[in-house]
Amino acid sequence: MSARVPLRALILEDSEFDARVMVQALKAGGYDVQWKRVETAEVMEKALKEQLWDMVLADYNMPAFNAPQALRILQGADLDIPFIIVSGGIGEDVAVAAMKAGAHDYVMKGNPARLLPAVERELREAEVRRKRREAEGLLRESELRYRSLWETSPDAVLLCSELGFIGFANPAAEVIFGYPSADLTGMAISTLGPPGGGGLGKALRVASESATGGTNRTLVEGPAVRKDGTEILVEATSTRLELPERMWFVLIVRDITEKRRNETELRAKEEQMRAAREIQQRLFPRHAPVIQGFDIAGTSVPADATGGDYYDFLPMMDGHLGLVVADVSGHGLGPSLLMVETRALLRVVARNRIDPGEILARANRVLSEDVEGKNYVTLIFARLNPKTGEVLHANAGHPAAIVVGANGEVKAQLRRTGGPLGFSIGPPIAASLPIWLTPGDVLVLYTDGIKEARRSRAHSEAGEEFGLDRIVEAVRTHSGKSSEEIVRALCDQARAFSAPDPLEDDLTLLVVKALPVDPGGAAATPAVP
Repeated sequence: MSARVPLRALILEDSEFDARVMVQALKAGGYDVQWKRVETAEVMEKALKEQLWDMVLADYNMPAFNAPQALRILQGADLDIPFIIVSGGIGEDVAVAAMKAGAHDYVMKGNPARLLPAVERELREAEVRRKRREAEGLLRESELRYRSLWETSPDAVLLCSELGFIGFANPAAEVIFGYPSADLTGMAISTLGPPGGGGLGKALRVASESATGGTNRTLVEGPAVRKDGTEILVEATSTRLELPERMWFVLIVRDITEKRRNETELRAKEEQMRAAREIQQRLFPRHAPVIQGFDIAGTSVPADATGGDYYDFLPMMDGHLGLVVADVSGHGLGPSLLMVETRALLRVVARNRIDPGEILARANRVLSEDVEGKNYVTLIFARLNPKTGEVLHANAGHPAAIVVGANGEVKAQLRRTGGPLGFSIGPPIAASLPIWLTPGDVLVLYTDGIKEARRSRAHSEAGEEFGLDRIVEAVRTHSGKSSEEIVRALCDQARAFSAPDPLEDDLTLLVVKALPVDPGGAAATPAVP
């Protein structure tokens, strides 16, 4: 036995007997009826407020009330409840008038067979109307939500018909295309594209072709035309929006003209940087000089495509060797060009000058005229006498180089003797007092890229610098290895220290290791006065 269908019926009837006859007919038809009989307008209004009803069954005429009055009360309460007149004393013209006023059906009293199908039909139609109202409410809510999003979107939003006419344009569309929103509405989408088609027209066409299958979203890039005739490059996403009355296509359009221009410029700059990088790499020493009694190595690792660091080995008079490590302020192409100029100046001046202070002073006069204080170069120039192990240096505002002795202690530091190159002001750059390298000593010239390498933000000690102590410890740990291995170890440890972040600054090292005496006498012990 199937479950009975609940039915809440409000019965407007002055006869208790007639009311029970209707209820009995509904129960016989499979309804579990909860009902209430009312005879006046006041009681009906109260009943409508107290609970929800599925059906109103009304006698047309009662001593103090009638069906037209009840119908107006129901309509005034804004309730969509089936209203069926059940009466035996009215004519056809009165029944028709009642139906026009809003009654849903008319059934003669004493005909329960006619009552049941009328109730079933009106309950079904009431459910259909309820679902339609819910759908329309959701649609209105969705439209409001979409409109709110579209109105505030930085991208143009165009709502187009299947024939390609614009039905809605948001404020961003006015900015991108130069037309007022009122002018865009009703305009053919093809008006916003070039004569040859493509762009928005293509996006709409692809979306239309996909309406019968395939993806519901397409992305097209192409030209569009503003009101003033300016051609722009746009990226358009199109998608179908199926509403009950018709299908629309939503085009979300982004002006990517500036983006593509910037990308083109960036690629051109990257190509320039690549070319500059190749030129710069050719200027670094290909090989360290081979000098009896010393093992020498150097490297420079740029933070950008081109770096501002520089190192070099310069042949000098009387068989001396110039060791140079420099750091140009900034990164990129400009600093790399200043590095090239510094390298050229030092190579020319060092050919016929022996004093490091004088060499840097002459280079500073030229650089100061060229850069006018906009950039500067910190630099250390150390002159090595291979015969004696003597080292004389001039330091133009650069981090102090260190000499780690054979016992692992810092034997000497090659400190600053003047300000950076590129500034005409300040005292002249002087040379230091000499020091001597003895077997087992390791001289390390470096830029601040290694000393100031920092812990990653992911590390508990974020921001901590690699520092001089770690440089000394790395040299001490690898002092028994070659200069090239010491250089590699320092670079690897600095990278590991900053990992997973890349190094923030160029990293340049130059290492000179005084070799022990060959038992066979191949390398003489450097003389120490």
